[in-house]
Amino acid sequence: MSRIVVVSNRVGPLSDTGRAGGLAVALVDVLRERGGLWFGWSGQISEEGTYGPLRLHEEGNVSTATIDVTQADYDEFYAGFANRALWPTLHYRLDLTDFDKRLEQGYRRVNERFAQRLVPLLRPDDIVWVHDYHFFFLGEELRNAGITNPIGFFLHIPFPVPEVLTALPNHRRLAEAMSNYDLLGFQTSGHLHAFERYLFEEADGTRNDDHSISVFGRTVMADAYPIGIDANAFSNFHQSTEGADNYSLMRRELDTQKQIVGVDRIDYSKGLPERFEAFERLLEMYPEHKGEVTMLQIAPPSRSEVRAYLEIQRQLEGLSGRINGRFSDLDWTPIHLISRSFPRRSLAGIYRASAVGLVTPLRDGMNLVAKEYVAAQDPSDPGVLVLSRFAGAAEEMREAIIVNPYSIDELAEGLRQAIQMTRDERIDRWNALNEKVTTNTASAWSRRFLDDLTSINSPLLAETSRA
Repeated sequence: MSRIVVVSNRVGPLSDTGRAGGLAVALVDVLRERGGLWFGWSGQISEEGTYGPLRLHEEGNVSTATIDVTQADYDEFYAGFANRALWPTLHYRLDLTDFDKRLEQGYRRVNERFAQRLVPLLRPDDIVWVHDYHFFFLGEELRNAGITNPIGFFLHIPFPVPEVLTALPNHRRLAEAMSNYDLLGFQTSGHLHAFERYLFEEADGTRNDDHSISVFGRTVMADAYPIGIDANAFSNFHQSTEGADNYSLMRRELDTQKQIVGVDRIDYSKGLPERFEAFERLLEMYPEHKGEVTMLQIAPPSRSEVRAYLEIQRQLEGLSGRINGRFSDLDWTPIHLISRSFPRRSLAGIYRASAVGLVTPLRDGMNLVAKEYVAAQDPSDPGVLVLSRFAGAAEEMREAIIVNPYSIDELAEGLRQAIQMTRDERIDRWNALNEKVTTNTASAWSRRFLDDLTSINSPLLAETSRA
């Protein structure tokens, strides 16, 4: 069986520390099953002009290999083009996009250097799986270095429609670089269709009988692969010490009150200010909920070097202060804002104690919080998921209360519906959602992608195995 080589910006731990995300756990599982290597950035900054030693770590049949980047590379590649140009563009926020040619050059340079450090580690029959928007050009750089191995790419965030993507300078070169991958995976059929539209409308691509697309002198396959979670494991996390402690604490503090919970890192794509305003509108329109419903927002900061993120954090602090000042009573505070992260086991207890899970991004690739919230619920008395129509998860999870996060009134009404829903309806909706969460798991997602990538390249893999 061919070895899997995973490439991502950051390399996760090979053991579940409780803080590793569901994606990291899923990737480790598939790496252990087939044997593999996980390659990426160490998280460390090296001296200018150097990239430091390759850091190798082995656990059984799985290895990690990490390298440093220079301060200039971090500024131009990660904090720069990746998060000031690609991230806002792919999330439809052209008003926040920084189209700086110097940053783009830094992004291309780091993709090239990562490829150079990866090439000596590759074996002839390896299958390479590249992850996310940091490495649109990595496949092209590997091909330029003579690598003929199967190379797949998965985009974890949205892919925008051509009308948005074409605002990005050199968008055609980005799409051309993507065509060097044998298989391109997207979170939803909507993201897939947006990519295909670009190839057909902007690059004169043509559809072949096998559903592949001929474009830029190459042939590429693309499909939707909605990512999942390890639902069985997450559904049991509430029984862990951390999960049970947090559940008990929440229930004691809430008593008869109902809690709405949101868990999102600080980001303008998550719709957090709109969420706070909708909760305020709920209290305005339905004053009987004062003292009966609280909102807990867990929002750890991220990318503090990007000004837009600091502004969101200040906005949330201002909104929560204003709303609490307006509606609080001696024995009730409407909004609790916590600006730090929690381990996944702890979150499971918090989710289970919450009557409503609020997942309302303005744009998102998938959003696994929606699936974690469902997995954590008590089957006999489950909470209700309120989900943005612009989250990738909404394509699968139609039994949630689907809302438009741009409409404060609609979002407030969605909260009202969730709070008042009968137990029978909550159970019916949860059963339908849970069936999807437990079927479309992270393990099923990774195996389907790798099976398709292997199938596309089966003659090549057979030849390299014989060699």
